[in-house]
Amino acid sequence: MKKRYMDGVVPEDASSARSLIAEQLKAARVSVNLTQESLADLCGTKKSNISRMESGSYNPSLDFLVKVARSLGKEVTINVS
Repeated sequence: MKKRYMDGVVPEDASSARSLIAEQLKAARVSVNLTQESLADLCGTKKSNISRMESGSYNPSLDFLVKVARSLGKEVTINVS
């Protein structure tokens, strides 16, 4: 993972958010019966990027996350609780 923070440590909140997004992405993909490879084809990326997103080890740009969501017929939203 690239160092994006002064101390090189990703804040815990960011890590848990990434995990939540990863879980939701996989659930959305499975719910529409797509493989990682077919989703990657729809998004114009590699299967490995989808796999890394679903494992929470890839930090996609917001633009790419929106592209993946739209390929699944979903929207990116922020829920404040």
